[in-house]
Amino acid sequence: QVQLVESGGGLVQAGGSLRLSCAASGRTFSVYTMGWFRQAPGKEREFVAAISWIGGNTNYADSVKGRFTISRDNAKNTVYLRMNSLKPEDTAVYYCAATRATMADQAKVYDYWGQGTQVTVPS
Repeated sequence: QVQLVESGGGLVQAGGSLRLSCAASGRTFSVYTMGWFRQAPGKEREFVAAISWIGGNTNYADSVKGRFTISRDNAKNTVYLRMNSLKPEDTAVYYCAATRATMADQAKVYDYWGQGTQVTVPS
């Protein structure tokens, strides 16, 4: 099992920045890719970004390219999501997830999920 705990969410004005963190514990050696997803009220969960534990390859949703940056600190078993130039449409609960798959962008492929952290950008 892999346990994931997110932190860093909050309320930020449009144009502002936040950094989310996801601390992983347990059988982390079994994980190949870490991802961030988000879910707004009344909408499906959508892919935001992913990073491979080894090599640091990254993948982003088109809606966040150039604004969000995913990174990882292997020594701390922690993945980060730096979010700049935030917009009201970025408002959602953000989830960290882990999978054995390679750079997956579909939620169904992820095996482990955190509890989520709320990000609110007022319009």
